[in-house]
Amino acid sequence: MPETDFIVAIPARYGASRLPGKPLRLIAGTPMVVHVARRALAAGARGVVVATDDARIAGALRDEALTVCMTRADHASGTDRLAECADQLGWADDTIVVNLQGDEPFAPPEGIRAVAEVLASGTAGMATLAAPIEDADTLFDPNAVKLVRDRAGHALYFSRAPIPWQRDRFARDRTTLGPGPVLRHIGIYAYRAGFLREFTRLPPGELETLEALEQLRVLEAGHRIAVGLTPVPFPPGVDTEADLARADARFRADNKL
Repeated sequence: MPETDFIVAIPARYGASRLPGKPLRLIAGTPMVVHVARRALAAGARGVVVATDDARIAGALRDEALTVCMTRADHASGTDRLAECADQLGWADDTIVVNLQGDEPFAPPEGIRAVAEVLASGTAGMATLAAPIEDADTLFDPNAVKLVRDRAGHALYFSRAPIPWQRDRFARDRTTLGPGPVLRHIGIYAYRAGFLREFTRLPPGELETLEALEQLRVLEAGHRIAVGLTPVPFPPGVDTEADLARADARFRADNKL
């Protein structure tokens, strides 16, 4: 099977309510956005692009083998920021673009490649990854997004609620999981550049607003999202000071610093 040709695009906004200046916060002395970019470079992408609105972030990346795309500051989401990059850099409509969040310093290169391959192997305009849920606490945690998919591997729905609802088992016991597919969504996406542009033109959907899940906009509009199982675990991202401290300790331990 030929290698999938893809670009990794990393939206990196300086402002963050819970962790101000997040892309430039240091992990083992190196800005977080640099760690993320290096993970993307290790995935075998044709190119890596960081989409930002801040010159300080661009400056932190000047020695890395990637492209910095300076974007407007008023984008509502990282997806909108990447769509501006698609136009600025003239990506052809069939270009595969992997959207890797800028707060994923431990994103596995194998997983980044996998989501590109899921998109390339089908006809959906968008793809993402999932992992099996193995404990009831995760299933009932609203911060863990769940999904169900059809027999062809396309998403039927995403929710912060427990889905599918195991009616008979949960009537008796909500502390253990029964047999059957219970999947947690991993927030990495791949799109064809043409669909990325179309996505950002879609109006926000009612379900998207209720669940606060942007990907539901795609399903509400009648488009398909291919869902593959991740070949490797995705460690948690960095959202808080505590997350940052854990990431720093992990990186130092992994690299014997």
